[in-house]
Amino acid sequence: MTLETPARYVAGPGRVRLQLSLMVNFFLLMALYSGVLGVLLPNQIAALNPVEKANNLALMFAITSVFSTLTTPIAGALSDRTRTRWGRRSPWIAIASLIGSLCLFGVSWQTSFWSLMVLWVMATVAYNAMQPAMTTVIADRFSPESRGVVSGVVGAGMTAGLTAGTVVAGYLAGAQVLAYGLFAVAIAVSCLAFVLINREPSTAHQPARSFSWIPFAKGFWISPKEHPDFAWAFAGRFTIYMGYQAVAAYLLYILRDYIGLSDAASNIAIANMAMITLVCLVVSSLASGFLSDHFQRRKPFVIIASLIMGCAMVVPLLMPNMNGMWIYAGVIGVGYGMFMSIDMALMTQVLPQSAEGDEGKDLGVLTTAVNIPQILSPVMAAILLNVFGGNYAAIFIAAVIFVFGSAFCVLPIKSVR
Repeated sequence: MTLETPARYVAGPGRVRLQLSLMVNFFLLMALYSGVLGVLLPNQIAALNPVEKANNLALMFAITSVFSTLTTPIAGALSDRTRTRWGRRSPWIAIASLIGSLCLFGVSWQTSFWSLMVLWVMATVAYNAMQPAMTTVIADRFSPESRGVVSGVVGAGMTAGLTAGTVVAGYLAGAQVLAYGLFAVAIAVSCLAFVLINREPSTAHQPARSFSWIPFAKGFWISPKEHPDFAWAFAGRFTIYMGYQAVAAYLLYILRDYIGLSDAASNIAIANMAMITLVCLVVSSLASGFLSDHFQRRKPFVIIASLIMGCAMVVPLLMPNMNGMWIYAGVIGVGYGMFMSIDMALMTQVLPQSAEGDEGKDLGVLTTAVNIPQILSPVMAAILLNVFGGNYAAIFIAAVIFVFGSAFCVLPIKSVR
């Protein structure tokens, strides 16, 4: 049996177990990202230098995202070539999660911006080496017609994780070491358990692929002319995350400087907003995944999701108070839950066909459509704040334009309905 045959797809109890395990892993990974990036790091950076907090946060996002953008496709490509008795993806999931968690726990003890930066970059590189391997499991082991439900379940885990991470970090913001340690231990234990209970088929017997640096580097370029659907999917994902990340990265500071909450009140408010978002995210994600598979449609759900997210970002412009933020929390949950549940299924169906099994590399390239906005959107937001005198309304306006623009990028995709 080879990894290129349909027999590799899981069925029965193994499928349910793998599906739930993926959901738990992505739940914890997204919880880690949202809790650390949305609450813990902004609090830590603000405590180190309150005056330069916005600029330092933008610098942090920009530098770490450069490393993320480079790491993800390279790690995905290397996992495609991995030959072990544990399979292609499992070694990357287990080893990278342990390294990342050790570095993350080290972040909690740092008392200078640059030492914090170094350790967080190391953690980011490790986690981004793990993530494409986990994502590619969906393309490796689930049939295309069942990926909507899988993507919906995983998407529900991801979206719930984004909310749960914010809640946990918001309430533990005053216990920095405990908060970082909790996230670090949870993801490491979960990834090790994932590898042990979902044994991947061995690739030790498969011939090693020839390696040359120049063809390896050229392989990361996927021609938009030859693969237009891949290019449009990349553009749609890029634009929606440019808008979403611009608001998400500065949400704590928005509550403090745009809405007018105190530091303590903003930590509690961001946690309470996350709980509202959680309910909407989970319901939207699960329902969208089921309906997408039922109708065998992906594009309409992604388009509607981007429109809902754009509407959510209009609300704080019209209502710059906590009532507006509560509404934003609910509506963004509906839209983002729908987007995340279907986006992963859509991405796996626009991958270029390759006889050599390059799904890890190609999904890694698509993941840069998330990582690059993490570089650009905080910088864009910082520039807008400087130009408009610290008025966070400018960030919401830019976010609306980008998120609405995503819908127009998905329309030209032809290979997926």
